[in-house]
Amino acid sequence: MKRIVIFASGSGTNAENLIKFFHNRETASVIQVLTNNPYAKVLERCKNLNVSALSFNRVAFSKSEDVLNILKSTKPDLIVLAGFLWKFPEFILKEFSNKVINIHPALLPKYGGKGMYGMHVHKAVVANKESETGITIHYVNENYDEGAIIFQAKCIVLPSDTSEDVASKIHKLEMEHFPKVVEKTLSE
Repeated sequence: MKRIVIFASGSGTNAENLIKFFHNRETASVIQVLTNNPYAKVLERCKNLNVSALSFNRVAFSKSEDVLNILKSTKPDLIVLAGFLWKFPEFILKEFSNKVINIHPALLPKYGGKGMYGMHVHKAVVANKESETGITIHYVNENYDEGAIIFQAKCIVLPSDTSEDVASKIHKLEMEHFPKVVEKTLSE
C-alpha cells in the first residue's frame, strides 16, 4: 500500500477529503498530516479522523532537518500539499524528487506565484473579468507554482460572480478531482 503525507496550513477540507477517499482503499493511505500552523483546523479534523498530525515551526521546516527526518521516517510515496502556504525547501525536494505535488486554485500559469493563494486568487480572477478559471495540480519545484502540470479542470466565471462564488466553484472542483488525481499519480 502506498503512503501519503499531507502538508496543510488551514482548515483542511482538502486534507479531510483525501483522508476519507483513501480510508478504505487498497491503493494508498494517508499516514500523516503536517502543518505549519499550530491552530489550524486541519489538526482537529485529523484527530476526528484518527490520523496522526503534527505542527512545526519555520526552523524545523527550513533551517534544520527536523521535518525532513520525520518524512524520512514515515517513507511517503507521495507528499501532497493541500493548502500549504510555505515554499518547500530545496533540500526536502531533492530528497523526495518528483514525489511532492500541490493543488492551486487557478489555471496556472495564470494567478500563480508568491502571495497568490485562496481568496487572493479568486479576487484577482473576478477583478480581471476572466471568463473561466479552475484548478491546477502540479509537481512542486523550487519556485512557487512553476512545477510540471499534472492536471487541470476548468469552470465558467459569470460576469455576476463574486470572489466567494468563484471560491465555491473551485472548492467543488477540488473535492471532485484532487483525490482521483492523487490516486492516479501514485499509480504512475
